[in-house]
Amino acid sequence: MIYRLPHLTSAALAAPEYPPLRGQQGLRIAAVEERTRDGARSLRPFDPAQDQGLVQLPAPLCGLDWTRPRIMGILNVTPDSFSDGGRFKGFDAARRHAAHLVGEGADILDIGGESTRPGAIEVPIDEEIARTAPLIRALRADGLRAVISIDTRKAAVAAAAIESGADFVNDVSALTWDRDMGRVVAEAGVPLCLMHAQGTPQTMQLNPQYSDVTLDVYDWLAAARLRALQAGIAPERLILDPGIGFGKTLEHNLALMQRLGMLHDLGCVILLGASRKRFIGTVSGVEVAAARMAGSLAVALHGAAQGAQILRVHDVAETRQALALWQALNTRTDERSQQ
Repeated sequence: MIYRLPHLTSAALAAPEYPPLRGQQGLRIAAVEERTRDGARSLRPFDPAQDQGLVQLPAPLCGLDWTRPRIMGILNVTPDSFSDGGRFKGFDAARRHAAHLVGEGADILDIGGESTRPGAIEVPIDEEIARTAPLIRALRADGLRAVISIDTRKAAVAAAAIESGADFVNDVSALTWDRDMGRVVAEAGVPLCLMHAQGTPQTMQLNPQYSDVTLDVYDWLAAARLRALQAGIAPERLILDPGIGFGKTLEHNLALMQRLGMLHDLGCVILLGASRKRFIGTVSGVEVAAARMAGSLAVALHGAAQGAQILRVHDVAETRQALALWQALNTRTDERSQQ
């Protein structure tokens, strides 16, 4: 099998013949690297006959187009999430913070009632529903119009959230935890995010190993995509997440970030969730997760430069500001004047 990695450049500096990456205004494809499992690599020009998937614009989801990166604001209504556990578990605090994140510029709110940090304990279904569904109903009653995703691996939790007003499902197990999840998502006709993880939260960081982490994660997500299609979920409704920090060492995370663009060949929207994670602290020497905003911004901008369409972050206002400048610096003057 041949794996293709687009080598990307700023649209502002690109040669006229370089095509845009999947319709994104700030990025052009300068060349395509081909890799195989035996270690062979080659670099060639973009070929419209072979590389059509790298320029095809993904279909809009929940009213969002993908000409620019979208911001997903994190709202954990849990007592034990790794960065903000306990801060928003109270109903009123969560409600206020949701409105705050949207006011800062979040395109999507990702609401989760179960922590999946390393070592986290499973939350009973009824408790997870009680943490999330009433909040989603209240937010819709408040008139909140932002897209809402439910961060869960459990079909019953997803069903309750969708009934309460959630727009799509973010499943960190990619349909492997609850075999009924595929049916629930397919019947609801909502988008689904499939995330790679090696092991469960209790085991994933004990000793993660890969033959080649980039290719292994690609193959795993390709299989997850097929699993979703077999469950009846339309291909244009699928989102893929490499699962930074979920069963990965520092070197695994860095390798995945460096070659994130390889996932574009699977034809789905790409979500990058790396905000405040431990690898940022390891590289930067910042132990406290909440103090990793600067490193998280660097990672978010790198993700944007690799073509990630959704950036899942804690620091929405700061990410929005950074992306606005990144977009302006990398968009051609004639295209910017048309915005």
